[in-house]
Amino acid sequence: MGIPVKEPQSDEVYLKDYKTYHVGFETSEFGIELMRYEDDCTLPEIVKTKPHVAFEVDDVFEAVKGRNVIIEPNSPSEGCIVAFIEENGYPVEFIQIIGK
Repeated sequence: MGIPVKEPQSDEVYLKDYKTYHVGFETSEFGIELMRYEDDCTLPEIVKTKPHVAFEVDDVFEAVKGRNVIIEPNSPSEGCIVAFIEENGYPVEFIQIIGK
């Protein structure tokens, strides 16, 4: 689960291409990740303002077929491909781990 936050968090990691900071997923027992966005981040407003759930899938490209894609498949970090859809007014993330 990704939760947007406004305040800097200790140990955040910066994703330069996305102008986004994130922390917590690797250490949270429940996979909760705090997300902070720079003012000029170009990601969709729905992603920057609403919490999202994430699901690991075998094939991101198949998972988004026929859905309202709000972030096309991309690789924000080595070893994974992610994409976001909108479902019932909320963002949903699909994650494909590469080399598994």
